[in-house]
Amino acid sequence: MVNAISEVITYSIPAAIPRNGDYTVHVRTLDGEWQELDVLLVKVDMHQVREAGMVQFDFAGTVEVEVVCNREPVNAAAVRPLSEGIIAEIKDNRCIRFTLDQPCKLSVEVNGGRFNNLHLMARGMEYRRPDVNDSAVAVIEPGIHRIEYLSMKLADMNCHTIYFKPGMHHIEQVVINIPSDKKVYLAGGAFVAGSFVCDRTENISIVGRGMIYLAEFGRFSAFRGIRLMYASNIVIDGISVIDPPHYSVYIGQSKQIQIRDFVSFSTRGWSDGIDMMSSCDIEVEDVFMRNSDDCIAIYAHRWGYYGDVRNITVRNSVLWADVAHPTMIGTHGDHTGVGNVIENIHFENIDILEHHEPQDGYQGCLTINAGDRNTVRNVSYTDIRIEPFELGRIIDLRVMWNKDYNPVPGNLIENVQFRNIRYHGADGVESRIIGFDGERAVEGILIEDFYVNDRKVSNAASGNVRIGDFVHNVSFR
Repeated sequence: MVNAISEVITYSIPAAIPRNGDYTVHVRTLDGEWQELDVLLVKVDMHQVREAGMVQFDFAGTVEVEVVCNREPVNAAAVRPLSEGIIAEIKDNRCIRFTLDQPCKLSVEVNGGRFNNLHLMARGMEYRRPDVNDSAVAVIEPGIHRIEYLSMKLADMNCHTIYFKPGMHHIEQVVINIPSDKKVYLAGGAFVAGSFVCDRTENISIVGRGMIYLAEFGRFSAFRGIRLMYASNIVIDGISVIDPPHYSVYIGQSKQIQIRDFVSFSTRGWSDGIDMMSSCDIEVEDVFMRNSDDCIAIYAHRWGYYGDVRNITVRNSVLWADVAHPTMIGTHGDHTGVGNVIENIHFENIDILEHHEPQDGYQGCLTINAGDRNTVRNVSYTDIRIEPFELGRIIDLRVMWNKDYNPVPGNLIENVQFRNIRYHGADGVESRIIGFDGERAVEGILIEDFYVNDRKVSNAASGNVRIGDFVHNVSFR
C-alpha cells in the first residue's frame, strides 16, 4: 500500500572522508526528482580487509532506489536479508532498481560479492530529535569533529546549548565524558573521531544520524565507540560507529539501556559490536552489525564489573559476523566464588547474514558457552533466519572450560528454547550441545520448528545436532 505522503531526507559526507566509487546511488519518491547519495567507504572482514560502501537516508511513504555499479557489469544482483522479499530489477547490466515502502537495513550484492557490496540504511523519519534550544542538549552539526590530546567535557551544559558548527574541530582528549541528565544530538553528516563515555551517570541520550568515525585511530588499542560504565537509563538511537579498534558499544555494570536503529562496522581484533558485562534491563532493537568479532556478546563479571545479568532482549535486527559469533552468551564470570547467573535473555526476529570462524572452539551462530562458574538459564531464540555462511555452526551450547579465558569451567545451562529457526545454506552444517561433567550439565533444551533448507528437523540426527555427554531433556517438536 502506497503512503499518500512521501518524503526523503539525505545526508552529505564531508569532503575529507573517504568515499567508495564502486557505486553511484540515487533515491526518489515515486513522483519526485532523483537525489544522489554520498557513498561512504567502509572496511569489512578482518581476515582480508576490503572496501565496501554504505549509504543512508530517511524516508516516509514509498521510494525508489537506483544503484549503478561502476566496478563491473551486473549479471546478478541480490538484496539481503532475503526475508525482506526485495526483488531487484537489473537494467543495461549496470543499474539495479528496487522499491521500498518501509524502513530496512540492506546489503546490495553484485554478482555474489559480499566483501565489496553496498550497505543501504533506509531509515524512518527521526522521532527522537531533541529540542536544540533545550539547555540540556549538545548539538553536533555536520562536519568532521576530531577529539585529540585535549579534554572536552559537557559539564557546563547546565546554562546553555553547546554547538559544534560545521568544519574541522580539534577537541581535547580522545573521549567525551557526558554528565547526567544530558542529551547529545549528532546531526546527519556529523563525523566525530572520538569516544562517548557515560561513567557513573544516568538519564542520557545519544541520538541522531551522525557517526562516530574511528577509521584512522588504530593506534588507540583500547578505543571504543560508546562506553557505558556503571550507568543507567541511557538511550542510543540512530547513530553509527565506523571501524572502532575495540567494541562499538561497551556496557559494564549498567542498567536500563536502550539501543535502537544503530549501525556498526569493524575490522580489528576484538572489535565486537555490542558487549554487555554484568548488566541488566537492556533492549537492543533494529540494529545492523557487521563486525570482525562477536556482534552481540553477553557476559557476567569481567574486569571491574561485577554482578549477575538479567533481562536482555535483542530483536528485529541484522547480524553479520565476518569473524566469530553473531550471538554469544556466557564466557566470562566471577570464578572466585559461586559464579554468576545470566538469565532471561531473548533474541527475536533476527537475520544472520554471515558467520565465518576457522577456530572450532569459537563457532556458532546461536552460542551459549558457559564458563567461569556461570549459570545460564531461561534463554530463547525465536524467529531466527540464518542465510548461507562461510564457516561455522548453527547452534553451539556448551558448559565449558576455555583455558584461554576461564580459570574454571561453567556450572550449568538450563531452559533454552529455539523456536522457528530457519537455516538455508550448505548441507551438513553441524550444531552441538555438550555438558562438561556430571555436576556441570546442560538441561532442558527445546527445539521447535527448526528447518534446514526447508526440511523440518524432527530429531538430532535429521538436523545434524550432535548431543554430547552430560546433556538431559532435549526435545524436538
